[in-house]
Order: sequence, then structure tokens, then C-alpha cells
Amino acid sequence: MSELDAREGVLDAVIVGAGFAGIGSAIRLRNKGIDNFVILERGSAVGGTWRDNTYPGAACDIPSRLYSYSFAPNPNWSHTYSGSGEILDYIHTMVDEFDIESRIRFGHNVVDIIWNEAAGHWHLSIDGHPDVRARTVVMASGPLANASLPNIRGIDTYEGHKIHSARWDHDYDFEGKKVAVVGTGASAVQIVPELVKIADTVKVFQRTPGWTLPRVNRKTQGGTKRRYARYPQAQTIARSLWFWGHESVALGVVWKTPLTRIVELVGRAHLRRQVRDPWLRRQLTPRFRAGCKRLLMTSDYYPALQKPNCTLVTWPIATLSPKGIRTVEGIEHQFDAIVFATGFDVSNTGTPIPITGRDGRVLADEWSAGAKAYKSIAVSGYPNMYFTFGPNSGPGHSSALVYMEAQIDYLVEAISLVLDGNLHSADVRQDVQDAYNEEMQRKLAKTTWNSGCSSWYLTEDGFNATMFPGFATQYVNQLRGVEQGDFTMVPGRFERPREPLRAAESMLPSR
Repeated sequence: MSELDAREGVLDAVIVGAGFAGIGSAIRLRNKGIDNFVILERGSAVGGTWRDNTYPGAACDIPSRLYSYSFAPNPNWSHTYSGSGEILDYIHTMVDEFDIESRIRFGHNVVDIIWNEAAGHWHLSIDGHPDVRARTVVMASGPLANASLPNIRGIDTYEGHKIHSARWDHDYDFEGKKVAVVGTGASAVQIVPELVKIADTVKVFQRTPGWTLPRVNRKTQGGTKRRYARYPQAQTIARSLWFWGHESVALGVVWKTPLTRIVELVGRAHLRRQVRDPWLRRQLTPRFRAGCKRLLMTSDYYPALQKPNCTLVTWPIATLSPKGIRTVEGIEHQFDAIVFATGFDVSNTGTPIPITGRDGRVLADEWSAGAKAYKSIAVSGYPNMYFTFGPNSGPGHSSALVYMEAQIDYLVEAISLVLDGNLHSADVRQDVQDAYNEEMQRKLAKTTWNSGCSSWYLTEDGFNATMFPGFATQYVNQLRGVEQGDFTMVPGRFERPREPLRAAESMLPSR
């Protein structure tokens, strides 16, 4: 069979995941005139992280003007920082306004992706549905797709109710219950203030305290909303101000500079102002450089810890027992429910989907000791495949959507090169990828993230596959245009459908 014959029934692109990255990629593909694609979503609705994280108090710690796409501004944000429900509404609005829903196939769980070298396309196996073939693939499942339970001895022996923050059980009634919260990261500091309002008692198990800064969440006035709706450029200016404000913060949290001292002074002042008890204040004082772990933005957490029904436990957990948690000094704390606010499996920045590239290469094996990619987006040996929020694309000081938008524009240009150039494949060169990653690790060695604390940014052996060692501006600039010389491009004999929309409809898997 010739390559041209093998093209029959093959989509131009498949997007895996219908969260922020997947929806944004779909919008930009359509803007580019590429309509011959499908989004495969394993869940029953769009939203990704914001669909899954519905725990009490769930909200974003980045200002709403910045936590949104520049090509889809929202003048109606209700507060400086939005809650999860409002963010999810924003995603649904984008789907409606850009007519993306017809491209989405819900309940389509991709279980295997294999590169077909002879045909020049990817073969995607879907649980319970027909297979799909596509010339290009966008992996938009994201790093926050897989909830991570802690590796605690006895976790399976606990007989009470276990809840992960990313899989919240809204049917469980916390009123009058004795509750444990394991973890003191970004989700925990939002959950605890809500739980103390309804639970009988709440015990918070802390391994290490984090740097906490005040979060001033002002309501957006109606006049401001109307002004932004009438004059979109005003919102663009506001977004730019937030962007450059966060860029300046990088000087204090990405590297150790005099501004680091200022960030730490603000954190200590916030702690002193909200916590009067000397013992509790000592337990909540970080012993690592600000920025080494994720900064926590909250003005509600410290007051919640001081409620009569809330207790901070700093003894390490030894094991879970049938009735609760036993700490290393031998005390057993009994609970009706345990909330695990323990985050996600992020350090390898991989994907739960098995991916097989050229010559039988398996991505999970290559990334087992730490993920590596070219500019976080492309991986040598896996042609025509592009990752959003891949290795070393994490921001420590700015909005994930700033980085994500740059990734999307880059991958759309790369896909256009493959399609418009009738290419069999475009594969980043291994030497180019290696050089890029060597540079990343050299720069990361000088950052706060690699300064000695233990965090989810690092693998167990200290490899940083998560963060980008620089300003958001630098990350965006490196993605301004595809450097074709960095890729091995193999020509093909493929014809684009003359009527993309009709062709796509005929190739899409059923709903």
C-alpha cells in the first residue's frame, strides 16, 4: 500500500485532553484553517484540572486577567482571583463561542499511541471505541491529570473515608466528623478554612511549612466589567500590568537575589500578623529559601489553624491504622475521614498513556529517570507529536496560561508545516534536544528550586524535569517560530482533504 493510499481515513490532528490546553489548541488550529481534527477526552465534560478539582475553597492563586488566554479575554471576572466554578465556566464559554464541542469525543480514553513509520501517522487505541489514526498528535492531558496518594505504610488498612483533593466526594457529609488533612500545599490551604466551618475537629498533618503570602481578593465592580467589555484594549493593558508585575517577582523566587529577602520579609510579616502564638508561629516558619517550594497565596489558612476545633500536627506520620493515623511518637489519632491534599504525580512530567515512537522506543522508559524534551514540546524519536506543559515548562512565578498559549501557537505552526509541506514526519534532532536539556540543567542548578529543599519539582534523585529556569518572557520568546533546522523533515506524498470539515466528520469516531 502506498503512503497516499494509507492516508485514507486519517485525521490531520488528534488532541488528547479537553482541558485548558486541549481547548486552546483546538481554537488556534481552527484559526489557522485546520479543521480536520478531533479532541479525545476520557471524562464526561471539558475542564481538565478545573473539572476534577472541586474541593471546598478551590480557586486559582494567579489573577484572573492573567489566568486566561489573550485570544479569549473575559471582561466579567467577578474577583481578582477566581474560584474553580468561574474558571470552569470560562472554559465552557470558550467551547461555545469558538464552536469546539462538535470536535470533542467524551468518554474516549486513549490507552495506547503507536507511531506507524511506513504510513507516517500515529495510531491511537481507544478503550471501547474504534481506533483513530492521525498525522499529528497534541498531548494536552497535562501534568495535573493523575492524583497522587502518598506512599504511607498502612494506607490500605484504614477503614474510614478516604478522599483525595482532586477526587472530592461531594456526597460525604463532614458535619460533626473528625477529619484529618494530610498535606499543607496549595490545595490544603484552601480546604482547611472550609472544613473547620463544618467538621467537629480538623487535624492538619504538616511535614514542612511553606512560604505563605497574603492574597487580597477584591470584587470586580460592574463599571470595570462594562469598561472592559466596551474597550477590550483596556483589559489587554490590565493583563500586561499583571504580567510584568509577576515577571518582577521572578527575581525574588527563581534565583537568590536581594528581592528574595523582600519576599521572605513579606511572608514573615504575614505570619506574625496572623499568628500570635509563639509555638505555632515557629511550627509555621519555613526553613528553606522562598520559592524552593511553591509559594502559597492565602489570607485564610493561618486563622483557620487557630480555630478551637483545628490542630496542627507536626510529628511525622508513621503509618495509617484501621481507625486513623499513628505518628512516630506512638500516638494514634482517630478519624472518620482523611483528606489527602497531596497533589499530583508531576516530577516525571509524563503521560499515563503508553506511547511508542520510532524503532520501538517507549516514552515511559526514556522518561523513567526524568523527562526530557526540546523546548518542552517535542521529543526526538516521536515525530509529529507535541506536548503542552511538557518537561521544564513550569512557571514558578507567573501564569501557566502564558506558557501554555506560547506552546499552543508553536505547535500549531509546527502542525501547519507538516500538513502544508506534505511531510511524512518532522522529528526534532537528538543532538539538538540533548544540547537544549544540558543548557536547561546548567541554568536550573543556579535556581532556588535546586537549592536543597524537597519538592514535587524534583525527582527522587534531584533531577528537575518540571520548571523553566527563567522569565516567562524568555520562555515565550524561545517559542516564537519553529526553527526548521532543529528538525529532521522527511517529505511525503499526502493530500489534504479539499473540504476539511466534511472530511473530518467522516473520519471522527462516533460520540
